[in-house]
Amino acid sequence: MTDIETIIAADRERLLADLAAFLGFSSVDGDTAGLEGAAAWLEERLRAVGGQPRRLETGGGPAAIYAEVGSGARALLSYTHYDVQPADPLEQWASRPFTATVRDGKLYARGAADDKGDTLARIHAVEVYRRAFGELPVHLKFFVEGEEEIGSPHLAPLAEQYPDLLRADGALWEGGGYDGNERYTLYCGVKGIAYVELVAHGASHDLHSAYAPIAPNPAWRLTRALATLKDDADNITVDGLMEHVRPPSEEEMAAMRRIPFDGLQLKTGWGLPAFINDMDDKAALVRFLTQPTCTICGLRSGFIEEGRKTVLPASALVKLDFRLVPDLTPELVHRLLRAHLDRRGFTDVAIRPMSSMIGTRSDMSAPVVQAAMASARRVYGHEPVVYPSHGGSGPMHALVQGVGTPGGIMVGVGYSGMRMHAPDENIRLDDYFRHIAFLVDFYREFAAA
Repeated sequence: MTDIETIIAADRERLLADLAAFLGFSSVDGDTAGLEGAAAWLEERLRAVGGQPRRLETGGGPAAIYAEVGSGARALLSYTHYDVQPADPLEQWASRPFTATVRDGKLYARGAADDKGDTLARIHAVEVYRRAFGELPVHLKFFVEGEEEIGSPHLAPLAEQYPDLLRADGALWEGGGYDGNERYTLYCGVKGIAYVELVAHGASHDLHSAYAPIAPNPAWRLTRALATLKDDADNITVDGLMEHVRPPSEEEMAAMRRIPFDGLQLKTGWGLPAFINDMDDKAALVRFLTQPTCTICGLRSGFIEEGRKTVLPASALVKLDFRLVPDLTPELVHRLLRAHLDRRGFTDVAIRPMSSMIGTRSDMSAPVVQAAMASARRVYGHEPVVYPSHGGSGPMHALVQGVGTPGGIMVGVGYSGMRMHAPDENIRLDDYFRHIAFLVDFYREFAAA
């Protein structure tokens, strides 16, 4: 056992009690008391490790908490969030969602994996580092927001308001952890997103379906518009969109060739016989990580309840999400989509932008990426799996490239069975304490890089 592991083991019960206290706040969107309680508790925790926390106000929503600790030539931004998903459905939890419960070496509570475990592990690592080595050798900037689970609507404005405060030599993002084969996994970026609604209207009210020969049906109108967005091979056909997609670099392609992607495991878990177009694992991985998407998330029109009702609907609505890769931006997608529909005569189909984020990919040779890889090898005992990007989306761009920080990396306490966003969300306790050891090693490694 290393000195770091000895320090963590001796303090295990206190660290666990600390985490349980943080998890006790129901910091869900709309729960003002729960969000305020978590924010105030976090401020006290950061103050205890020598920070002087301040609130970066969002103009009505939960404030972001900011604090700096340590010193050194290199600055490191730590991004996490203290808000969590709702716990519903409550009846599917084996224990109370906001009372941390240990069973079989796992800690169950809403927010354990997403994202209070990541947040507190970084603070605990500061404490452990100081006991082992003295003052932290890196200028560590904590930024913990309270709106991630509702799309971080105020994150980009905060980054624009405080660029000098938030700029660093590298960023630690939330996420990461063990994959299904117990390999520690890192991600160097995320996709962006443009989430929109398309709406078509017909008569001023629902009509009897007998009038279908003479009255327009907005459901047919909308489905015909949707049919122009993709071809039969699942390629996006929005005019000009694919021309803006930046191809992966050779460095990114080399990284993807090293990823042990298990397509059979995914297909089996999903109950599917094959990927789209019967792609092999190599092609599926490259497409998953480097290509944009255009996804119908939901359709609504007319009568869809049990039973029969002969109706000609007055309106039809579809929710679409576009996952964005470099160099696509939400604004560009909105403009191309509008022009595409107009060019085909669908000027009457309205586009309602819902939420948006710019995607980002870090240079895999960036110091923060290389330091995380080196520390993962030492602490986790094997070569980490490094993804050029995550298939999902997040507000990483605003706090990395948006403020001039050269790179970011996703690291966290997760594992494949953590049930993020689901009932019985959990982390494995051994993973939590080992992650603290990883962070201690990483702080040293990044400071010396």
